[in-house]
Amino acid sequence: MKTLLNAAFCTAIAFTPKLSAATFDQLVADKQPDRQIIDCRSSNYYNGWPEAGQHKGGHIPGAINFDSDWLSTLRPQVVRSELESRGIDFKQRTTLYCSTTKAAALKSQLNALGKYDVEVITQPVEQYPDKLAALENYQQLVPASWLHQLIEGQSVSHAPAKGFKVVEVAWGPPAKYLASHIPTALYLNTNNIESEPWWNHVDNDQLGELLRELGISHDTTVILYGRDNTAAARAANIMMYAGVEDVRLLNGGWKSWINAGYPTQALLNSTEPVDFGRPIPAHPEYIIDIQGAKEILADQDNQSLVSIRSWAEYIGETSGYKYIDPKGRISGSKWGHAGSDAYSLEDFRNPDDTMISEDLITKFWKDWNIHKNQNVSFYCGTGWRASEVFFYAHVMGWKHISVFDGGWFEWSGDPANPVEHGEIPNAPISTHHTR
Repeated sequence: MKTLLNAAFCTAIAFTPKLSAATFDQLVADKQPDRQIIDCRSSNYYNGWPEAGQHKGGHIPGAINFDSDWLSTLRPQVVRSELESRGIDFKQRTTLYCSTTKAAALKSQLNALGKYDVEVITQPVEQYPDKLAALENYQQLVPASWLHQLIEGQSVSHAPAKGFKVVEVAWGPPAKYLASHIPTALYLNTNNIESEPWWNHVDNDQLGELLRELGISHDTTVILYGRDNTAAARAANIMMYAGVEDVRLLNGGWKSWINAGYPTQALLNSTEPVDFGRPIPAHPEYIIDIQGAKEILADQDNQSLVSIRSWAEYIGETSGYKYIDPKGRISGSKWGHAGSDAYSLEDFRNPDDTMISEDLITKFWKDWNIHKNQNVSFYCGTGWRASEVFFYAHVMGWKHISVFDGGWFEWSGDPANPVEHGEIPNAPISTHHTR
């Protein structure tokens, strides 16, 4: 649930000047280059989902996404840095667009931080006269509201073509799931999709049996979520490898469902087994092994092996895990950002755990020569963090992407594989995990 607004924020609201209103037509007509635009709506609408009652979603090209609702969850001392980490410049002329209430809250916070040149547009975004931008595959990253409507039997956009399954994914027995989960959700223990010693995906026969028991065929729409969405994304990558045609991830995971106040249920759901209906894997390109990683490293101008690990892991200060002794990075791998430790992914998540904007991701990957036209494979310790970022690249429309299944664990397990340690001179290591 959302925390109470801090006292300073509440005080700022109390003394907020009247909103200076503008229109999208005026915004388009004003060609001054010194204006920044902030989309203060939910990241789901920014990504491409239409708001209730509207027919199209997306955002004004170049707009910065900062959901006004995040303010109620941020510690007062990090609000400014959180705004600046998204490229918000306190010296630039600023236009906000979202609902009147949300715009008032963000404008008040900006005023409290010394930013007064702020105007507001409260028109529905579908009235913007030019083309809106959106994630290429935004429909694969679903809002809690869409999932709730789907479960309730309501009509939804981008509806499943041939039935759907909701699956909660986590490591170990379903203790939290049994107490409370999204209605209709099945449970998937990651021990059933990964195997020792390196925690790579299970063999294809085991994977096929698991999908059969979950009632998932190749044309079933599967909506995955987790208390930690890296677990759900790990399952998403493996199911896409197997050949499930329509795999979706709940944006923000379990937190987004609870924050929305939607109902939950207890106890275990079950389903009838079905035939998967095609050979596994249908898409072997989505997961690579050590040899595949070496082939990428041999052509770093056109390919990228990307480390989704904390900076401390990347430079070898820590392995990140109690069960992994070697420290360092795969020689030639590029740093793709991650979070504060091996179990965090703040660099890719908004304060509500939803995916950050495509513009932010593209920017910090560009700094490391990681580009959409390359063959890109992501790795971490054992595959969870890499899988979430793989899925974000997928919804961004990146075509030639994979997860290096063995990651640092398997690579470092062979002393013959080259590794590096230490800082990289002039490395662009900017991060935004300030919360």
